[in-house]
Amino acid sequence: MIKTRSGETIVTNENQNKLLKKLYGSVLGRVMLKTLTAPAVSKLAGGFMDSRASKLLIKPFIKRSGIDTSEYIMYDFRSYNDFFTRVIKPGKRPVDTEPSHLISPCDSKLTVHKISRNSIFRIKGSRYKVKDLLQNEFLANRFCGGYCFIFRLEVDDYHRYCYIDDGTKTENTYIPGEFHTVNPIALERYNIYKRNCREYTILHTENFGDVVQIEVGAMMVGRIVNHHGEGGFCRGDEKGKFEFGGSTVVLLFGRDTVVPDEDILRNSAVGTETIVKYGEKIGEKC
Repeated sequence: MIKTRSGETIVTNENQNKLLKKLYGSVLGRVMLKTLTAPAVSKLAGGFMDSRASKLLIKPFIKRSGIDTSEYIMYDFRSYNDFFTRVIKPGKRPVDTEPSHLISPCDSKLTVHKISRNSIFRIKGSRYKVKDLLQNEFLANRFCGGYCFIFRLEVDDYHRYCYIDDGTKTENTYIPGEFHTVNPIALERYNIYKRNCREYTILHTENFGDVVQIEVGAMMVGRIVNHHGEGGFCRGDEKGKFEFGGSTVVLLFGRDTVVPDEDILRNSAVGTETIVKYGEKIGEKC
């Protein structure tokens, strides 16, 4: 289930969910997934989405997804990926500049999970270990008692993401893997945060301590594109973008650094995602 910040319930794409349930819920479907989730297939799909021929997909996708194109800078796109990574118009995603406010790095469907002893968080009754996500047990242990924020982007979302505060960052660490869908249906069968390709960096923020930001690739995502290596950054600056496909941004916070907004905590407790926008307040500094 998905809710807006005002509490309105949003109906999900049932046709897509039925297809994913067949893929992830049957033996034949899981055999097909071995091909669909292979890096070579996503690379091939990404190559097509970079081609001029892919422009034919743009208008039908806008119509099918109901995208409000008035929010974006629209021009003669060179490819579907060019359209997919379209830029929002100035002023359409205002960034909350209050230093004590935690902002969302992207447009997405958000859930928040407490990180317990042994750096474990739970989603829909399943246990996930931060060390599996990062492949770094020492780093993972630093976030015990903190929070894991999971921002799930669907194909009709704005696919650029920003820095949540002022600070400095380490180099990006890339972890190769597969390309499963980030739809919650996949979580019932696979730990996609452990299996999917991903890239992370440590953000040394001014207001929230050390935060790990992870970008997780998904089915048919051609590339995770981060703009910067080691260096400084400012709140609201664009950090990077995802090319074609639904994707996920994960933020890890240490103990006693941040308090998520009450509506997001309440929704997450019952397995409901909350729609959030790039730059809006989603929590506060402890």
